Amino acid sequence: MSAAAHGLAAPPGGERTASKSQLAYEWLHEQIVAGALEPGARLVLSQVADKLDVSVVPVREAVRRLEAEGLVTFERNIGATVAGIDPTEYLYTMQTLSLVEGAATALSAPSITAEDIAAAREVNERMRVFLEPDPLHFDPVEFTALNREFHSVLFERCPNPHILDLVHRGWNRLKALRGSTFSYVPERATESIAEHEALLALIESGAPTAEIELAARRHRSATLDAYLAHTGENPGFPTL
Repeated sequence: MSAAAHGLAAPPGGERTASKSQLAYEWLHEQIVAGALEPGARLVLSQVADKLDVSVVPVREAVRRLEAEGLVTFERNIGATVAGIDPTEYLYTMQTLSLVEGAATALSAPSITAEDIAAAREVNERMRVFLEPDPLHFDPVEFTALNREFHSVLFERCPNPHILDLVHRGWNRLKALRGSTFSYVPERATESIAEHEALLALIESGAPTAEIELAARRHRSATLDAYLAHTGENPGFPTL
């Protein structure tokens, strides 16, 4: 399905300062990672070019960049389509993030203030309210944005910049892999909110950093386990 068929809005004219290829790349990248262009959606280059008011050439260049990043695939007799989640790559990313985010959260814990705890609880409450209409039918991308906001409060005070950089890379990689795991396992949303509160309670009580790290790792791994159980995928590697 084309971008036009999805009813996607063209970017403002003021954003034309970048090269046309970069403009096309940034716009398509945003549509894909935000879920506006879903896995399997066809990218008809001429229609994307019309939408962005550019020629087909820069769109083709942009699509090739997205293909190199694993966000787009080319299929014979079909052309360019939005790629689906690679279960092995997802497993690698989630396992790595479980380790580094757990460590970053534990290292941050001694520096987390009462104000930080209150801010994280406020975000967690917004997540809970967000699910109130229907805990199984909600905007997974928006929920994931709140989820990242919550966890950022807990890991951003990590004193080790190398670990913190790996955490940021992991979150960005997850976004590139396709926006939100919660679109596949929405039941994890309610469970995550409860686990968030348990993690906050550990930090607030001054629990040992090893205990905090383990709780943070298990929280991340539970989402990975739920996704793998839902998809029936078994990439051949043990989960944490």
